[in-house]
Amino acid sequence: MVKANLIVQEYMSIGNDYIGNIGAIEHNIHHAELVSSLCYDILKTLGYPEREAELGAIAGYLHDVGNLINRYGHGMSGAMIAFNLLLDMGMAPEEIAIIMGAIGNHEEQAQGHSVNNVAAALILADKSDVHRSRVRKREISSFTQRDRVNYAVTESNLAVDVEHKTISLEMTIDTTVCSVMEYFEIFLTKMLMCRRAAEYLGCQFELVINDNKLL
Repeated sequence: MVKANLIVQEYMSIGNDYIGNIGAIEHNIHHAELVSSLCYDILKTLGYPEREAELGAIAGYLHDVGNLINRYGHGMSGAMIAFNLLLDMGMAPEEIAIIMGAIGNHEEQAQGHSVNNVAAALILADKSDVHRSRVRKREISSFTQRDRVNYAVTESNLAVDVEHKTISLEMTIDTTVCSVMEYFEIFLTKMLMCRRAAEYLGCQFELVINDNKLL
């Protein structure tokens, strides 16, 4: 229902266009679908109820809808947009509340926290989508630090190990574009959020870059 909703489609498309005008990386349908799928898989793999995993999928799909209003603070505005959309679709208030809390807490600039299981899964799923395909700019000379870090990542994968209770972000970085140290410098807040989110779900967070375990 959420994916088929024409208003959702329009809001997400326009929001991605708006932030594209300021040079931000892609937050398109591909990103939404990937984060949605990862949220579901994280919760389902760790043994959470099917419905909770479905709520994770919905939160993952809608998490960036607030870009329609502004890139900064889009978690808060996105939560309110999601409230209206989901209420109109007839979702139960207690489920809307879970999704609102997750969307409103996924943004590092707003000091987001894992306020519920869905929020924890959303943080991990969203922050793991780092890849050069998300960079819109074509001239490397015009890259910001954030562009360069994303462009340096040629592969990324989020792996959940139920037996060892670990959630691992595994990446391959082209160090001719960006050093591992620069990755940490730019994405330290993201990685700390991921560590706390994994702990909220009863797991340890691991970061593996170029086959070297760093966390």
